[in-house]
Amino acid sequence: MQKIRFFSTVPVIVLILLAVVPANADPFEEAAKLLPDRVGSFKKIGQVRGFDDDGDVFNGRVNVSSDYQSTSGERLTVLLFKNASDSGAYARVRQADGSRRAGQAELKTVNIGTLGYAAGDSVFFYKGSVYVDVRSGGRSARPETLLDFARQFAETLDKGDGDIPSLVKHLPGWESGTLHPAYAVSLPGLKENLPNQPVFDAINFAGGVEAASARYDSAQLVIVEFNTPQLATDNNARIVVKIQELRSQGQPLPTAYRRVGNYAVFVFDAPTAEAANQLIDQVKYQQVVQWLGENPFSYEKATREFTETTLGVFVSVVKASGLALVSCLAIGGLFGTVLFRFRRAQQRAREAYADSDAMLRLNLDELTPESDPARLLRP
Repeated sequence: MQKIRFFSTVPVIVLILLAVVPANADPFEEAAKLLPDRVGSFKKIGQVRGFDDDGDVFNGRVNVSSDYQSTSGERLTVLLFKNASDSGAYARVRQADGSRRAGQAELKTVNIGTLGYAAGDSVFFYKGSVYVDVRSGGRSARPETLLDFARQFAETLDKGDGDIPSLVKHLPGWESGTLHPAYAVSLPGLKENLPNQPVFDAINFAGGVEAASARYDSAQLVIVEFNTPQLATDNNARIVVKIQELRSQGQPLPTAYRRVGNYAVFVFDAPTAEAANQLIDQVKYQQVVQWLGENPFSYEKATREFTETTLGVFVSVVKASGLALVSCLAIGGLFGTVLFRFRRAQQRAREAYADSDAMLRLNLDELTPESDPARLLRP
């Protein structure tokens, strides 16, 4: 009986191990698979290399690189950063954008991945949770070759959400394209974007907290997003205490701070507190309600949607019918007028003859004068 139990238990254990091993696959191997053997006319040469990076800033997982060479001898180096989320990859793009602008590099936006830039002999972009930096190495590649390689490489990656983080869209004036926001998915990343601000020590980034910041003239606006009202409440309490503590110690303070929904909004280096508060007033928190069970207002929602849809269809039908009637009357009137004028023109052009003398008349009412009685019929 014990032997039977043993041999019946072994297959179950083996199946469990087989199921667990792929889930715990080596992150390096997983990232290395994202480097294809061929990209257009380029072929991967040498071994895939791993390298260290400040992954704690961007919640990175693993970083790999490899060299590619074309049939004409041009060589490129690809640095690939695998992040835990799309937001981490976006934060890397913003960090690279800011550092290269600070180095006076000429950048231009390119349509590669979700967001990409071209800067001299390199192209960097992000798509999904992957950030890629393509650099020219050895025999320098032409700019158009670099762009074409990066575009083909991006097509091999998963698009993820396919859009920039929604928090960036809550920065005032983000749609103008003139802002160059910084993004952080960790406390070290936020401190790197805005150094020497001790108030950030009160923020706990546990639970997927993210932050976006941008400069407005001399003022710096920072929005920290918390995923739940409870996290926002707890962090807000710590921030208020920290500001009071810093004020009593004479240390640097934000010009203004306010909680907006699940956001903690800071303004630094504003000329006045009034200007800082006006900037905070432009930040709007869009509340999203999700029911864990059945929505108790589903019937009212369905009724409202049905009413709006029916009313919309009715109005559309009335508009279409009215437009069709007016069109028919206009077209009919036009053709009728043309036909009428055509017939009148034909009538005027035709010669008319009168032959009443050869006609036989009956003077039944005896009203017609008898000019020649001999020609009339007898009674």
